[in-house]
Parts: sequence; C-alpha cells; structure tokens
Amino acid sequence: MRLLPALAALVLAATPAAAADKLTVLLDWFVNPDHAPLVMAAEKGLFAAHDLDVDLVVPADPSAPPRLVAAGKADVALHYQPSLALDVDAGLPLVRFGTLIETPLNTLIVLKDGPVKTLSDLKGRTIGYSVSGFEDAMLGQFLKSAGLKLDDVTLVNVNFALSASLLAGQVDAVVGGYRNFELNQMKIEGHEGLAFYPEENGMPAYDELIYVTNRDLVGDKRLPQFLAAVEEATIYLTNHPDDAWALFVKAYPDLDDDLNRRAWADTLPRFAKRPAALDAGRYERFSQFMKDAGLIKAVPPVETYAVELR
Repeated sequence: MRLLPALAALVLAATPAAAADKLTVLLDWFVNPDHAPLVMAAEKGLFAAHDLDVDLVVPADPSAPPRLVAAGKADVALHYQPSLALDVDAGLPLVRFGTLIETPLNTLIVLKDGPVKTLSDLKGRTIGYSVSGFEDAMLGQFLKSAGLKLDDVTLVNVNFALSASLLAGQVDAVVGGYRNFELNQMKIEGHEGLAFYPEENGMPAYDELIYVTNRDLVGDKRLPQFLAAVEEATIYLTNHPDDAWALFVKAYPDLDDDLNRRAWADTLPRFAKRPAALDAGRYERFSQFMKDAGLIKAVPPVETYAVELR
C-alpha cells in the first residue's frame, strides 16, 4: 500500500519513537579528565544517537564497580588491566570488551633536582608506595632493569600521599604516581619531577583503563553501540581539544582549574582511538608478567577474559 505524503507524515507522527536502551556504567573514581570520552559522548548526544540512555555513576567505593558488574548489579565498569588479571585469577566473571586509556599512566617519580638521576641511584634509598601487590611487582621490575633488588631499597607505605611525601623529603622516590596528575601537581607547587616509565624499563606495556562487563553480557547489542559512541567522542576530542574542554568544564565546573587543565592536555594522546580493538599478544604478555611476579596462579587464554566485539 502506498501512502500519500500527508497521510504518511500523520502515520509517522503517530508512531512512538523507540525508547533508548538503558546502560549503567560505573566509573573507577570521581569524574576527571581520564573520563573525557565518556563525558563527550554524553554531552554531545552521541550515546543517544546510538540509541542508548547511559547512566555514568560515580562509585562511593572505588573498589566496588568490578564486583558489582560481576554480580550482575551493573552493566559496565571502568577497570584497570592489572586489576582485571587479579580478578579473573580470583574467579570473577569479568571480560574486557574495550579500552579507554591505552598506555600505562603509572610511573616512578623523583625530584628532578634531587640526587636520583638514574634508576641505579635508588640503591639504599627510600621509596614510597600506596598499594602493595602490583606496585611491588612494578617496582621490582624497575629495580631489576637497573641491576638492583627490592632488598636494595627501603619501602614506606605513604597512604596515597605520593607527591606530598616526596616534596616533604620523607621519601626519595614514589612508585604509582600518575604521569598526568602527580607530575602536574608537583609543577603547580613549584617542584619539577622526573618520571621513569614502566613500559620503558622492563615491563610489558598495558592498558591503564578498560571497559569490563559480566561474561554473560558479552553478546549484548548495547556494548558495540556504546563503543561506537565512545569512538566518535574520542575522535572529536582529538580534533577539537579546546572545544571539548569547554564542554567538559561546562558539565563539571568544579574541575575548571590548573591541575585538570594540564591533566587534560597530557591525557588526550593516550585515549584509545579504536576502543574496541584488542591486541591479544599484549594481554598475553602482561598476564605472563603477572604470573612471573607471583600475582596470579596461571596465564589464562586471552579469549576467556578479553574480547573484540564484532
């Protein structure tokens, strides 16, 4: 049956639009420049353009999101590749299906005008850390690359006061500080930092922030829609960083300060331009590192915990 133009318009107007699919995404921390692609996808209507109604949730407990996804209480969580390896080893049904930040952010930081110029200068010195486990293994690899061992240094838990403890002279170096935040915070306070990067000192490269879901949701059509919107947002960020910053601080005016502005510029090159893409070899190498460090019991097949959606 053919409809006359006027009648066709009336029929279309009377047909209710399909409701967008709800998707709950748990962040890893409070909103910050690390989340720029997600904020852009929301502010520019890209989630809606892909028929999604995405709820970005700031967790009360930053350690909770992966567990909530594993328990079926949320659809997607931001996570860290090292933490995913630990969770999978513990039996949580989590799967990586996309990447947000595709390089490590972790560093080992010293004062640029201090006595440590090379990693070998760490011998006999005090190093601050926040979280044992992965940070211990990372530090061990830093030291190994310089011919040192953990016994050659003194470790002090500084309870997340990384840059503060370094600036106060309580420690000679800190491990676990982010290259896009701690280094900038030190500059703002008038102290230049010198960073050593794990991927340049014996550690396999890894993804800092990833998207994970429950294994039972891997076939859910909302996930590729979500990644398509995030990819468009990331391309926009790359092409229009200043306009994107204006949108970001309009949505979150409390973040319009010097530290976040500097972190924004330093984080932009690290967003995954192809968030759905998976380098299986990279994941396998990193899992092998985690096993060799004694952090996980075995190296699982990549396809059991990381997928590339089609």
